[in-house]
Amino acid sequence: MDRKRLEELLASVATGRTAIDEAMRLLKSMPFTDLGMAKPDLHRSLRQGVPETIFCQGKTPQQVAAIAGSILESHDIVVATRCDAEHVAALEYNFSTVKYHSQARVAFVGTAPAEPDPSDPDAEPMVFGLDATEAGSSRPATEKKNGFATTIITAGTADIGVAEECAVLLEHMNFPIKRVYDVGVAGLHRLLSEVPDLQSASAIVAVAGMDGALPSVVGGLVPCPVIAVPTSIGYGTTFGGVAPLLTMLNSCAHGVTVVNIDNGFGAAMAVNRIFLSKSTE
Repeated sequence: MDRKRLEELLASVATGRTAIDEAMRLLKSMPFTDLGMAKPDLHRSLRQGVPETIFCQGKTPQQVAAIAGSILESHDIVVATRCDAEHVAALEYNFSTVKYHSQARVAFVGTAPAEPDPSDPDAEPMVFGLDATEAGSSRPATEKKNGFATTIITAGTADIGVAEECAVLLEHMNFPIKRVYDVGVAGLHRLLSEVPDLQSASAIVAVAGMDGALPSVVGGLVPCPVIAVPTSIGYGTTFGGVAPLLTMLNSCAHGVTVVNIDNGFGAAMAVNRIFLSKSTE
């Protein structure tokens, strides 16, 4: 249950259009619903501004479809991450609207909300995000009302899948973003050419495998929050991403935030939390 639907229900009770008994029945199912194998959290968007996301890895296609159906009873869109082909096939079989970003391994299921009221100056639509064919472009961030522009950078091309998980989720939440890919420290001049734009960003997500040095370099050049994402890309002694993770945790650039290995989703949610904290100041 998101804030809009809860407000609509309370208004309906206040005007007598919905009986108290019916409202109580609806409210009972609001906090979560018990599917046996899962208990989808239906109040998360009220607490955090973002509904529960389905992490598909380790779940059967049938479980993913059932959880999605449960969340869609209270929300317009459900997001599923770490989707494989079988998960996507189950979602497409059960739901009419599924948009899948194969490189990001993210699916958006449901129907986008109605267009915002044009008389509301603060209204912004929740969108699915760009089509996957557009995802690799490095175009300037589009100006949005919130003005919170995020730049997503990768050390190498092999890191783009993790970066795209972050990128499409931020676009879904209506953040203006810019992609700057393949600017690792092995060719530092590539990164330095981007410094003026980096210094004007509201937040930067730096994605790197191998030695994981990119976030430290960026952190020493910019004043904004830097969220470091280690990836599992690299030769044997990267230990599946542990080596870049430790590098980022030991960054000498003050205040660099580090999320888990390959966790583009976590980076997107960190950006959202930073924005929400600034918007309440």
